[in-house]
Amino acid sequence: MSDLEKKIASKKVVVGVLGLGYVGLPLAREFALSGVKVLGFDIDDKKVKILNSGRSIIKNVPNEVVRKMVKSGKFTATSDMSQIRKADAVLICVPTPLTENREPDMQYVEGSCRTIAKYLRKEHLISLESTTYPGTTRELMKPILEETGLKAGKDFYLAFSPEREDPGNKQYSTRTIPKVVGGLTPKCRQLAYQVYSLAIQKMVPVSSVEAAEATKILENVYRCINIAMVNELKMVFDRMGIDVWEVIRAASTKPFGYHPFYPGPGLGGHCIPIDPFYLTWKARQYGMATRFIELAGEINTGMPHYVINRVMEALNERKKSLKGSKVLVLGLAYKPDIDDVRESPSLELIELLKERGAKVDYNDPYVPRTHKMREYDLKMTSRPLSAAMLRGYDCVLISTNHSTYDYEWIVRHSKLVVDTRNATAGVKGGRRKIVKA
Repeated sequence: MSDLEKKIASKKVVVGVLGLGYVGLPLAREFALSGVKVLGFDIDDKKVKILNSGRSIIKNVPNEVVRKMVKSGKFTATSDMSQIRKADAVLICVPTPLTENREPDMQYVEGSCRTIAKYLRKEHLISLESTTYPGTTRELMKPILEETGLKAGKDFYLAFSPEREDPGNKQYSTRTIPKVVGGLTPKCRQLAYQVYSLAIQKMVPVSSVEAAEATKILENVYRCINIAMVNELKMVFDRMGIDVWEVIRAASTKPFGYHPFYPGPGLGGHCIPIDPFYLTWKARQYGMATRFIELAGEINTGMPHYVINRVMEALNERKKSLKGSKVLVLGLAYKPDIDDVRESPSLELIELLKERGAKVDYNDPYVPRTHKMREYDLKMTSRPLSAAMLRGYDCVLISTNHSTYDYEWIVRHSKLVVDTRNATAGVKGGRRKIVKA
């Protein structure tokens, strides 16, 4: 047995998690609660200080869990990257966004690899979790790490194991979601499998890093295309006077051959709006056109504009112009009951409304204020809800269907409600105030 295998077998392995966000922190939690020592790395000193004090930075990992992790001595956060030397396995959980031209922005993965390379040693296991195009591990990461003179698969080990986080999912957690893992060599895969098995219940080994990279892309392309289909059907059925939500509900009664997807104001989250375009970019290098993906992307990215047009039509029917109207956007997070606003369509809706001259506020019980992001810096604060406050808006736009909202009460006190999520389906009375979008 190698030294790394002995450490894994005795649970004396030290796991480093690079990037303590919505992916990295839940992963660190599972290792720490399994009795494995975890070093959490992040460049944000403020975040590091908060975590070491026993407080959380995301809703998905409660304060009491972070306190338990820190108090047990199994978790320490640090911005000192030289501590990477002390970790036996380094799991990279950094963003993989798109450029303005919808091409992969690999600066965070590349930067992480160059940082790790400064402290890379023999017997290190390096695993990338960030969703990316097939070929990233072998073509981008391996050459950077091998600039040290150490050889992947021989001196150190390289793997890819895509994150499958689903914030707010009460049925599955990081521990219980099966984890795909591929290695640069069979030995790399074996060691990555053994490390992850300390914290994850079920492992799914595949033949290569490329197969693991492609697996995550397939998952997200599948969702992207099916959501685009129901978004397009929503617009078509609306013209026909048919309620798409009723149609989906009826179709869902078929016990085979159908899986329901639901329309919305656009795609949100760190995966579905972005990751399919990684495959589109890579396919072009092979002379292939991914027409399904590109068409789905076109439909999904156009949904915020469709919603704004519906708002304009609804106001126009009430003899009001969008310009100068007061609009309240309900929900900033990209999906219900979470605090994650990454790629949320609510952000674009707010910008589009402002561009058209509307006076815009928002409310979100999980997002008290906006923060600076790569594309947005709204500098807004969540407005507390009250009956008098709702009556002061010309339109209330439901963008995220948080379960904490009392939709009947909201409709009762609002002049107009534009509902993008079918959140008002169970509301009794006030139907004339509600417009589906």
